[in-house]
Amino acid sequence: MNVNGTLVTGRKGVVAITGVSGFIGSAVARRLTAAGWRVRGLARSSSQARIRLSTLDKLEIVEGTLEDSSSLRQLVRGSRVVIHCAGAVRGAHAEHFNRVNADGVTALVRITREMAEKPSFLLLSSLAAREPQLSAYAASKKEGERQLAMVAGEMPWIALRPPAVYGPGDRELLPLFRLMEKGVALLVGERQARFSMLYVDDLAAAIQSFLEQSEWPQTIYELHDGHPDGYSWDEVVALFSRLRAKKLIKLHLPLSLLSLAANMNQVLSRLTGKHPMLTPGKIRELYHTDWVCDNQAIMAEIGWQPKVCLEEGLRRTMKW
Repeated sequence: MNVNGTLVTGRKGVVAITGVSGFIGSAVARRLTAAGWRVRGLARSSSQARIRLSTLDKLEIVEGTLEDSSSLRQLVRGSRVVIHCAGAVRGAHAEHFNRVNADGVTALVRITREMAEKPSFLLLSSLAAREPQLSAYAASKKEGERQLAMVAGEMPWIALRPPAVYGPGDRELLPLFRLMEKGVALLVGERQARFSMLYVDDLAAAIQSFLEQSEWPQTIYELHDGHPDGYSWDEVVALFSRLRAKKLIKLHLPLSLLSLAANMNQVLSRLTGKHPMLTPGKIRELYHTDWVCDNQAIMAEIGWQPKVCLEEGLRRTMKW
């Protein structure tokens, strides 16, 4: 149904997506629409969502938040699958992260379970949930997964833990890439640290592959771009330099400077109400040396294969 109670179907049915106007949510919406699904999305601003997804003429938007149970019911009603992409990635305090990344999951799962259609539920978590001791963000994503498993009952569900996701439309890694375009590479964290990456279209394709499965095993999957050992920042910079055919100046930011800025952000956040990206918790994440993940379980379960390597992904991103 749409928000007015009229039956709405695509060739494969209705899929409800939270965070549909965000970087990942919008990529998933485009992918599933092209595959024959009818997309209904939750967004704080319907006008902003329609601007970002202007090419999807049959998109339904429910305006609201994860704290508005009426909006959540309008979103989920009549759907076959609920995809929870909304989440808080910026913030200085645990209360903010938990309200969105944990309590929001609980509320949406409970309402999904109420529906007569018995939709399946896909949670977009984060690889950070593997290390909840590092930050309030990581702990909130882990708690979101725990709440899903605890509240879901017999409802079919899966949770995905992607690593750093990038591509056209991304706002988090974009400043670093733009600085590299100008010839400067800012390096943070330990030089021996390694991390996986994933192009946004490959993540959307993995989600589509799950929607085509008849059974969901109530489990959590990691996924990456097919490079099993991940990358170091030196390797990413070298690749970027080769693509641009110019040498980059590397600037390694000292921990003392980062910590000073992070602590200032924490204080200013309480005064201004704004949600910073750089916090003491984020620094602990950046200095963690192992953010490499494993594709074996998800490939065995659904046969999904990543198609966009880092070189091609960076090439596409730089054109945006």
